[in-house]
Amino acid sequence: MSQPYLDIKHLNKHFGAFQALKDISLSIEQGEFICFLGPSGCGKTTLLRAIAGLDLPDSGQIWQGGHDISQLPPQRRDFGIVFQSYALFPNLTVAENIAFGLQNQGINNKALKERVEHWLNLIGLSAQSHQYPSQISGGQQQRVALARALALSPGLLLLDEPLSALDALVRTHLRSEIRALQQRLGITTIMVTHDQEEALTIADRIAVMEHGTIVQIGTPQEIYHHPASRFVASFVGNMNFLDTLVLNAHQVRLDQHPLQLANQAATGSTLQVAIRPEAISLASPEQPGLPARIEQVEFLGSAQRLICIAETVMGPQRLLVQLSNDAGQDWRSGMACSLLWPNNAMQLFYGEAA
Repeated sequence: MSQPYLDIKHLNKHFGAFQALKDISLSIEQGEFICFLGPSGCGKTTLLRAIAGLDLPDSGQIWQGGHDISQLPPQRRDFGIVFQSYALFPNLTVAENIAFGLQNQGINNKALKERVEHWLNLIGLSAQSHQYPSQISGGQQQRVALARALALSPGLLLLDEPLSALDALVRTHLRSEIRALQQRLGITTIMVTHDQEEALTIADRIAVMEHGTIVQIGTPQEIYHHPASRFVASFVGNMNFLDTLVLNAHQVRLDQHPLQLANQAATGSTLQVAIRPEAISLASPEQPGLPARIEQVEFLGSAQRLICIAETVMGPQRLLVQLSNDAGQDWRSGMACSLLWPNNAMQLFYGEAA
């Protein structure tokens, strides 16, 4: 079996009494796009900075391309980095910003000009080459920062929330450009983000972090459809959590009809059933299902989001439902309905606070 391109082993990092990273182990293959996803303070940026050598770990190892880089200074590591703040030189033009790192490599003027022109074409900013950062948009500035990092042909690209300062439409467009460029170049890439949609759309694999640990790593589909904990289920996408009455190892009750469970429940346990909003369908109130009343309807363009209050044996419970707008049914606030979903859409989480 081939060695992973980046291999992180039992990494720990303290800042005073606070432990920011707790026994982090992670292997990343050549050419993979990995997202570190989690809320503020979970350790994702600290982990990225440890890989870059900007914050050296207290213990553990980082291997890149078969070499132990754990204690090497940043300038001796093979990476390019792009920050949220762009970090462009305001007194240099777009072309000069891209050329800056290359000039230190002793490249002759002709080759330097060709390399800069190549990257200007690649990021679509040839016409802005003589402009200064203050004269171009935020999205264009981030393209320049990306080109400057990649112009040095690093083995690893590190992205520290590079899109969070941009408007929503620009952010969506630029993340598609970054992914297409990464796939074209085949460069191993790690991106830190707190944006779940960003991670789901751009990554080959996602490492979800909480309190300095990686609580789950997997493909976007695995993370979304098979969350390893209630935290992952609630952080990645929308999820309904319903308190239930446990009847036996294979049944719980929300109303008069028992729900069959694919995995075992412990009788007498505190159990929540989790269901994604898009897995729920609505039917007329006389149809079998969980009785509910629609409290609010939100138009989302191609879809609609409904907030429903269901009557359960545990009392009234709120559910979020997402339906396609081509479903043909005109649901409105105040209407009674039945909520239905397939058994395989349910997941179980024990004894965790809502």
